[in-house]
Amino acid sequence: MAFEFRQATLENGLTVIAETDPTAHTAAVGFFVKTGARDEPRELMGVSHFLEHMVFKGTERRTPDDVNRDFDRIGADHNAFTTGELTAFHAHVLPEHLGTATGIIADIMRPALRQADFDEEKGVILEEIAMYDDNPFWRLWEHANERYFGAHPLGHRVLGTRETVGALTRDQMKEYFDRRYGAANTVVCAAGKLDFDAFVEDVRRTCGGWRRGETGRTHPAFHAHEERVEVAMPQANRAYLAWLCPAPSTQDPRRYAAAMVAQVLGDSEGSRLYWSLIEPGIAEEAQMQFDGHDGIGEYVIYAACRPEDVERVDGIVRSELARIGDDLREDELARARAKVVTAVTIGGERPAGRMRRLGALWLYRGMYASLEDELARIESLAADDLRSVIREFPLRPSLRALVSPASG
Repeated sequence: MAFEFRQATLENGLTVIAETDPTAHTAAVGFFVKTGARDEPRELMGVSHFLEHMVFKGTERRTPDDVNRDFDRIGADHNAFTTGELTAFHAHVLPEHLGTATGIIADIMRPALRQADFDEEKGVILEEIAMYDDNPFWRLWEHANERYFGAHPLGHRVLGTRETVGALTRDQMKEYFDRRYGAANTVVCAAGKLDFDAFVEDVRRTCGGWRRGETGRTHPAFHAHEERVEVAMPQANRAYLAWLCPAPSTQDPRRYAAAMVAQVLGDSEGSRLYWSLIEPGIAEEAQMQFDGHDGIGEYVIYAACRPEDVERVDGIVRSELARIGDDLREDELARARAKVVTAVTIGGERPAGRMRRLGALWLYRGMYASLEDELARIESLAADDLRSVIREFPLRPSLRALVSPASG
């Protein structure tokens, strides 16, 4: 492949990175800010996600309609997202429009934060919270995550709560924005067909005047504890279960083996949980995933079943988790590895996928690793690597959460 990695740092601390590919037919750009729900004071929970909305409400130069029209004029496929650890704004365009797309995103990332827009959007956010609160899986995840992490800020809800969003003021948002959306806490990345030097100059012209801002985040100690959480949801017609247990962080080299353990146990098709729960009709859904975070990680297992089958499903899940370290087979590892390699390769075929990978990788690890390097790490995994991470991070859920028509 003809990819070349390039890097530059502006005088104000803003990092610019790219994977250039002269054979690509498109280009993608993303602005990644190292701030999310875990970086919010608990009383401001939800402000990062709220800010993501406000960015599209216009600037001193653009109205909200102007923002949409300007993206449409260049045919941009654009969007944004907020997680517990980062906020990103991105666009995928034809190469000749990369500079324009970069300029639009740079402008909207200095939003006007008008009071009228803030008041209007607060209602939208509160409706979004209410909508998700009616979703059993979302309610399950929020309660499970909140109780599992306890006082650790990774337990913060990305959307916030009715109380925190309802009480949030425009001035509090502005103060948070000024601290966390600084140049030194932002990475601008691109991928595809582009002239890197010209791209850096576009970023310098539009972002060179940004203040440096606050960087870093707190990393309080976390200790998993045994707990069962049960939430009644009368309108639900199924029971929804989640189990959480510690796993490597996203900086830990053991993350590759941990992700493969989750694939073998809980892929949506052909995994151990699939054959033990879904195929025999005991559960409607049963999956497992590895979630690596900044400095910490966890395994998440979830399932949906008839309320009367909750304890049966719980027993089967715990049995599968307990025995995989002893009877892991090379053939199931080979199948899981092939599926992961295929998915990762497909995701890297488009500049947008490479851009998103590049931005997240840099924010989490502060370094570059090519897609080919990561594929080689995955390909090299052996059964002993998986057994080793299972020994070091035992698959014994410390928390089980249940959402059902009636609490147990």
